[in-house]
Amino acid sequence: MERRSRLAEWLRRRPGAPGTARGGVAAADREALLLGAAAASFPVAPAAYPSGFGCSCDRVGCPTPGMHPVSFAWQTEATTDAAQITRWLLADPPANFITATGAGHDVLDVPAQAGRIAIARLETEGSGTGPVAMYGDDRMLFFTASRGTPDDEDEWWPCELDCHPETLDEHPGLRWHCRGSYVLLPPSRLPDGSAVTWLRPADLPLPDPLPLLAVLTDACGQVPDVPEPEAAGGWPSR
Repeated sequence: MERRSRLAEWLRRRPGAPGTARGGVAAADREALLLGAAAASFPVAPAAYPSGFGCSCDRVGCPTPGMHPVSFAWQTEATTDAAQITRWLLADPPANFITATGAGHDVLDVPAQAGRIAIARLETEGSGTGPVAMYGDDRMLFFTASRGTPDDEDEWWPCELDCHPETLDEHPGLRWHCRGSYVLLPPSRLPDGSAVTWLRPADLPLPDPLPLLAVLTDACGQVPDVPEPEAAGGWPSR
């Protein structure tokens, strides 16, 4: 029943449906957004995009249409080189793009309602949020400095201990995209017709993830029906 209702919602809000958010932007604006992200040191790689009622990839029944990298080598292909990004755009103009996390930056991914609570608190405290993106209407992405690879290997964990980008339905609470993960970058289009858009620009300084994690965890606890991060599989107990 849940699967059927989601399909019905997608059909109502698919790209081109009246009154829906549109992911399409002018080519020049797409290029400016992606080159701006690259200039902010976010490594970029091409991703699939919604096509008709499915995905631009060749996979029959793709479970994450328009929401995954094109290449299995996306971690090594991801780049901040403006010339390469421009070539990708010219080769496949409708393509979405991802940024690989865990090297120069991480992303804390929360329900939008919790993100709004966190932003309000940070503004009250006079703290910066860093870059923030809306992932459709339901999620918010907080870009942070990366934990990287500290000298003490126990001080970091790969994304396999968190959850992968395609497991959002199973893990609706806070998620930490770090080593081995990725997120879609603006102006990527989502299957329901909405888009990934910047709420706070990419060129803002990246905050330390740990203080921001504490604020977002508290915010998630104030939202009904949002599991605590540990219960949701969002991050391991220390």
